[in-house]
Amino acid sequence: MTPFCDAGTSAGTEVSRSYGGAMTAFHALHRPGDPLVLPNAWDVASAAALARAGFPAIGTTSLGVAAAHGLPDGRGMARAETVALMRRLGRLPVLVTVDVEGGFGGGPAAVAELAAELADAGAAGINLEDGRADHTLVPVAEQVELIAAVKNRVPDLFVNARTDTRWLGAGDLEETLLRTRAFVAAGADGVFVPGLAGDDEIRSVVSGVEAPLNVLLLPGLTVLRLAALGVARISTGSLLFRAALGHAIDVARLIARGEPAPTGVPPYAEVDSLARG
Repeated sequence: MTPFCDAGTSAGTEVSRSYGGAMTAFHALHRPGDPLVLPNAWDVASAAALARAGFPAIGTTSLGVAAAHGLPDGRGMARAETVALMRRLGRLPVLVTVDVEGGFGGGPAAVAELAAELADAGAAGINLEDGRADHTLVPVAEQVELIAAVKNRVPDLFVNARTDTRWLGAGDLEETLLRTRAFVAAGADGVFVPGLAGDDEIRSVVSGVEAPLNVLLLPGLTVLRLAALGVARISTGSLLFRAALGHAIDVARLIARGEPAPTGVPPYAEVDSLARG
């Protein structure tokens, strides 16, 4: 699996000022059979902590970013918060890819401008999805137009084209292959199929689409198993954010019961230092 880099010397350090360099470095981390394990952050502290831990690249989670600001996920409401976060993450020594849901509304020109704004802030890539809030999928032709507009506007930005055929139960394997192939033909650099879990279906997408496959780590899946199937990127999605919330609730309940505070948590000074990158 893609190894961690030493803290403070991750892959983003040398390439953060170059669109092409960042995209090339990020693309190189997508190796079928030796996948990039991509943890997803929701704020500056979580991103800085993951960068310090040695991960060569991180993603953002749309659920985490939206929920942290009191907004629902998948409704196109967190554009400003997402852009503001990327502007702060751009100073970290790590490659960053941003979850932009379906582009936060607007047509191809508006989504392309958003992509350019994120690239200017230092993003190496974006996730662009075809799932809608009503659990339907954007027509293929419309999604292809969005992807092409982004690649025309910012050709060096890594576009990870997500299809929600499996996540929303809105399409079978044939539909998944149709969409991912169309997205790659439009210029997508990688494809993301959250909800894809069966070995045979994963193999079918790996062999049937000429682009790196990104899979969401679901219960029962492991990095070793997905690597053996030829997956090139494994995302944690909102898992880390939800785990952090769950652990915080558990600790609060433990203390309320009169039990000692847990040990092994990051010390105050260490967390405070994350704000300085």
